[in-house]
Amino acid sequence: MDATTNTDLVALSVLRAFSPLDGLKRENLGALARKTRLREMPEGGILFRRGEEDRHCYFLVKGQVDLVEDSTVVATLAGGTPEARFALAEGRPRRFSAHARTAVQYIAIDAEALDVLMTWDQTGVYEVEEITTTSEEATGGDDWMTTLLQTKALHRIPPSHLQALFMRLQRMNLNAGEVLVRQGARGDFFYIVVAGRCVVTRETPLNREGIRLAELGPGDSFGEEALVADSERNATVSMLTDGAVMRLGKQDFQELLNEPMLQWANAGEAQALASAGAQLLDVRLPSEAQAQPVPGAVNIPLYFMRLKLRQLDRSQSYVVVCDTGRRSSAGAFLLAERGFNAYVVRGGVAALMGQ
Repeated sequence: MDATTNTDLVALSVLRAFSPLDGLKRENLGALARKTRLREMPEGGILFRRGEEDRHCYFLVKGQVDLVEDSTVVATLAGGTPEARFALAEGRPRRFSAHARTAVQYIAIDAEALDVLMTWDQTGVYEVEEITTTSEEATGGDDWMTTLLQTKALHRIPPSHLQALFMRLQRMNLNAGEVLVRQGARGDFFYIVVAGRCVVTRETPLNREGIRLAELGPGDSFGEEALVADSERNATVSMLTDGAVMRLGKQDFQELLNEPMLQWANAGEAQALASAGAQLLDVRLPSEAQAQPVPGAVNIPLYFMRLKLRQLDRSQSYVVVCDTGRRSSAGAFLLAERGFNAYVVRGGVAALMGQ
């Protein structure tokens, strides 16, 4: 790749001009801006070459870039136009080379880091999963173990896993005010409330004290989304009263809960499921789905999943897809946890579309 020049940190307004960056919450977009520099390349330079496995997303800010295949210019993109709102020639390996027709300014973002940020951003206003049944269905009130065992999601877990789950859970006795999960920290444990009550808060740029989002009691669980998506916590959970929780480490969670609950399908299996009546569910942002639509798919962004769950048919199977499998895994876990039959497309949209 030809040498480039790094200039100043990129402005928020520059990032907002691109999809899917325009869908990020302000605080997450700001975090991205603080790590991203505007780059320059002279006329004739090469941003990337055909066949490369480079894991960066390139966004054209100013100037013109030719997309070249076998010495043939197949398209010319100009910064600031609708066609340049999306990353240049996405896909691995690269189908085209990108040549600077004029001097250009652009930004390059690590695709893996962006995917993690997008997943964290879209996991909703907080990462609490209501595992409890209704009060009419629950037996024993504060009997959290009975409540947990009654959830449909756990019916998929082999009895040996379920036994190991309860053996590996660690009890923590806590005082009022103690913090269990802090917003922005890496996910390390899955928690189940045993006694007392917790409060869920989320810090925003306008409210550093944190917006109160929910209260949790015995039988409620939290923390799984950051483990499924391998991302940072998007809320803080602290004790309102004295109480206790059971916690399960990340590795045990993956082995005993996440892996048994997730069903994977390759592209052929996903198409067969759709042909048999399963609904394709695209959990990317609307702008991403519009730029690369999946035929027959319903677009429900991951951050809307909880709001839309009641509108979904429990007798229907769902095949969940995103660009990499990270967001779709989190989406499928949310569905499975509530008793839906859900599959994750291995390889994401590119595999499903045969790219």
